[in-house]
Amino acid sequence: MKDRSAPHSEGASGCPRSAVSHGVGLVGLIGLVGWTLIAWHFGMDGPHAGIAAVVACGVPMIAWSLLVDKVHRNPTTGINWTGSPRPLRETVDISIVKLAGLWATWGGIALFYGLARWYSDGGYVYAMKLLTGAAPVLFVLSVPYIVWIDRRLVEPRDDCFAFGQWVIGGAAGQPEAGKIADHLRSWAVKAFFLAFMLSVVPDNFASVIRWQPADILSGPVPLASFLIASLFLIDVAFATVGYMLTLRPLDAHIRSANPLTAGWAAALICYPPFVLMGSGGPLDYHRGTADWSVWLADHPLLLAIWGGLLVLLTGIYAWATVAFGLRFSNLTHRGIITHGPYRWTRHPAYLAKNLFWWLSVIPVLTTTGHWTDAVRNCALLALTSAVYYWRARTEEAHLSADPAYRDYSAWMDRHAPIPRLIARIRGARAAGSVPLSPHVPTSGR
Repeated sequence: MKDRSAPHSEGASGCPRSAVSHGVGLVGLIGLVGWTLIAWHFGMDGPHAGIAAVVACGVPMIAWSLLVDKVHRNPTTGINWTGSPRPLRETVDISIVKLAGLWATWGGIALFYGLARWYSDGGYVYAMKLLTGAAPVLFVLSVPYIVWIDRRLVEPRDDCFAFGQWVIGGAAGQPEAGKIADHLRSWAVKAFFLAFMLSVVPDNFASVIRWQPADILSGPVPLASFLIASLFLIDVAFATVGYMLTLRPLDAHIRSANPLTAGWAAALICYPPFVLMGSGGPLDYHRGTADWSVWLADHPLLLAIWGGLLVLLTGIYAWATVAFGLRFSNLTHRGIITHGPYRWTRHPAYLAKNLFWWLSVIPVLTTTGHWTDAVRNCALLALTSAVYYWRARTEEAHLSADPAYRDYSAWMDRHAPIPRLIARIRGARAAGSVPLSPHVPTSGR
């Protein structure tokens, strides 16, 4: 197997090597599909079966990562596997400080869950029950885990240690500047998004299990709807695994959380309870619209083609999440992904998602018949797309601190089809809107 310790080095294709191999996502997908078929056969559509799907997805990825890719040996884990671990007496004080910081963090998260009203409604109720049940187990397991890993870490005095120093006070020493903020940002991402993913997985799973074969095959619209629901299940299952397994031995730990306020703002307004694009929100572009199947109902061939395009876009969206393997997460750097759809564009999920919205809603058509509604909906959907462009730029600004991402970005500018197409369009405009031709330079090259 090729050495994966330097993800910024170039692979056989010249593209910088991805931090995650193809095999990780593939085995996770096999596990998820296998369990879903079993649950579908026996009609298991309850919330526990949905969480079991996450487990069926995650366990094979853990096994592949450790046994095949051997990610625990990567230098990026910060773990030293050579020689004997440090004596316990040298690290026990560090571990105590880190446990204090970790438990204080969990206490703060529990307080936040208790105070924020939305965690008492809808799917969040089940998510809170899961987290409450897991809390005592995690509390107990955190002790041997921290004690073990501190004896192996090259530098055990990490961000959690710095926060523990602040919790304990002067007796533990002064925390290193900036580390407390890094720690809190990382755990804020995990706390906010893990609860959200756990709240939506059961319904996504049930929406797939409850389909009947006869209904699926009754026409292009039901078939497209079933496939889209299945692909969204893949997306949420992989994302949930990603938020759960931020662990150093899997090399899936958070290297950094986005420090930019703009990055957090751009991301949070896309998720409840802050979502702006939902029903009744300021960017709600659905008023007076109808589903794509309504507008195309009298055109069977176009209906089938349109449904196929929506399935394809959803497939690209789900594939972009699968490519992360164990490492999917918003607002964080957990290794640079350069394979799969990330060979075409830096942001395949955002591109596919926004194209899906435009094609599924068709905002230029309205049930009211008023052109003002069509203009308004198109403008609001354009603003929604602009939000995702904003998210993409803030993510690039965050990741650009890593030389691996800069290498990847430079390679994309030279070789990837979508960045090259955008560069050609910009080049044509800069030259006075000349016709697009193969001779227009890309990115000044």
